[in-house]
Amino acid sequence: MGTVYARSLDPLPMQGPELGVQADDMDLGEPEHEEKQEVLENKDVVVQHVHIDGLGRTKEDILTYEIADVFRAKSLIDVMKKSHEARQRLLRMGIFRHVEVVIDTAEGANALPNGLDVTFEVKELRRMTGSYNTMVGNNEGSMVLGLKLPNVFGRAEKLTFQFSYGTKETSYGLSFFKPQPGHFERNFSINLYKVTGQFPWSSLRETDRGVSTEFSFPIWRTNHTLKWEGVWRELGCLARTASFAVREESGQSLKSSLSHTMVIDTRNSTILPRKGALLKINQELAGYTGGDVSFLREDFEIQLNKTLFWDSVLSTSLWGGMLLPSTKPPTEKNIICAVSY
Repeated sequence: MGTVYARSLDPLPMQGPELGVQADDMDLGEPEHEEKQEVLENKDVVVQHVHIDGLGRTKEDILTYEIADVFRAKSLIDVMKKSHEARQRLLRMGIFRHVEVVIDTAEGANALPNGLDVTFEVKELRRMTGSYNTMVGNNEGSMVLGLKLPNVFGRAEKLTFQFSYGTKETSYGLSFFKPQPGHFERNFSINLYKVTGQFPWSSLRETDRGVSTEFSFPIWRTNHTLKWEGVWRELGCLARTASFAVREESGQSLKSSLSHTMVIDTRNSTILPRKGALLKINQELAGYTGGDVSFLREDFEIQLNKTLFWDSVLSTSLWGGMLLPSTKPPTEKNIICAVSY
């Protein structure tokens, strides 16, 4: 009984090679194997079974959505293509260390002459991973500790904790991420944090302690995020030379805001793009869900990237915005702008 065997060569996250039938994977010594492969390539096939080997704490129901397209394949090449796409989706979930694909002829009493079995061999990430690094910048050195618990409840949830201890300030953050089964781009997250920022040009120091919830979803070619944020803010002076306006606004305040962000991103990389464009539009409305501050903020960001000659890239960007307080005196407008820059 001849078989067709295909395995992903380099299981790197999100960037695996194209699946294909490799000469080294087939036994070329027996003519019937070549004949069987030729028969499968030239006729329709049926994917009878899809197996996932190596599961531990992951629930099978969430993986069903990611591999469903494999059953719709009608030819051997189509099976390879859809299996590779399913592998990419499994890696994108962030719960597997690596994923390999094995395609074989169907076996068993109900096996069809043109039936295939597809097996995904997976290895899950550890229950807990950590990181440690140091950073130097803005006249400050800091030590950053990170702790991540992937796939907490078996359905691609993620719990992340980060703690930063610096020579000037200490910050921390705790976040929980939950995707929608079958639609990884639709996800919900909740965050708890404390962040401190210093603005020497304004002699201003701001400490935020807050909680936020976010819901992200795609619409056509755009990505949208709806967010609620509640923040206890504390403003203070960095130096005795602080202006009277900064001194006047020093103290504590409570912000509760709703915001919406729309992003269109066609860049080939979010870190070092060589081509493509980015458009980001954000609106934030504070004061209508509680708190003692009220304002409307609109801002946008545009970035264009173009590959030129000699492996060079032309990149240009533009950022702008508007902030309008609704109940505070005009002096707060300047204070809020200074904090945002």
